[in-house]
Amino acid sequence: MKKVIVTGAGQGIGLEVVIQLCKEGYFVIWNEIDSSVFKSASLQLEKHSLTNHLGILGDSSSELFLSDLAKTINNTPGTLYGCICNSGITTFGNFLDYPRESMDLLLKVNVSGTFFLIQFIAKLLKESKSKGSIVVTTSVTGHQAHPDLVAYGMTKGALIQLVRNLVVELSPLGIRINAISPGATLTERTALIEDFEDQWTKITPMGSIADVSDISNAILFMLSDNSRQITGQTLIVDGGWTSYSPPPGSV
Repeated sequence: MKKVIVTGAGQGIGLEVVIQLCKEGYFVIWNEIDSSVFKSASLQLEKHSLTNHLGILGDSSSELFLSDLAKTINNTPGTLYGCICNSGITTFGNFLDYPRESMDLLLKVNVSGTFFLIQFIAKLLKESKSKGSIVVTTSVTGHQAHPDLVAYGMTKGALIQLVRNLVVELSPLGIRINAISPGATLTERTALIEDFEDQWTKITPMGSIADVSDISNAILFMLSDNSRQITGQTLIVDGGWTSYSPPPGSV
């Protein structure tokens, strides 16, 4: 049995990834920072009658999480195969007014947290002489400019470059690394944004925005051996929006 870690997995894309991985027979170690969301995710997994998983409550960008993760990996079934780096936070703000404390948190969670989680997983795979696959969740804002998301888009662009660079480091170890860049996706969080689905549907060439299964399907493809000759790449899943990138409200 292959064992995979999924961070930021309490709801939305992350939770859907956990559900699909469990159904495909992986053992999944998943993470969520919010205790109420963690509890809700546990109940949803129970409703799906899925038992091949274990959740870790905590901040995936912290050293304590990596310590807990090491113990969990050693005490759960399966052979470590890979990781879905899905944790991240979104902040909005005009460049001229953007505060330093928001930048510090954004860089910690989105960039350094992802960097050191990948480093941790890669070291374990190297020690066990196992091949593996790592997938990083980025965003279309790492490819195209978007109003009030300059800081967030910068961190997602950094992850795209990290994935490219790590081909040099990880390929000799038999480890692939790729990224998925979701566009507008309907989740519990985006459903709370007024007119989100309507506005983004109007400016998406395919005529509808993504749901969590659209993104999860792409992530599982990049994780699996079906993409065994693909590494260092970023797959955009946005219904064609980045082809011309009109902002919401422009149509």
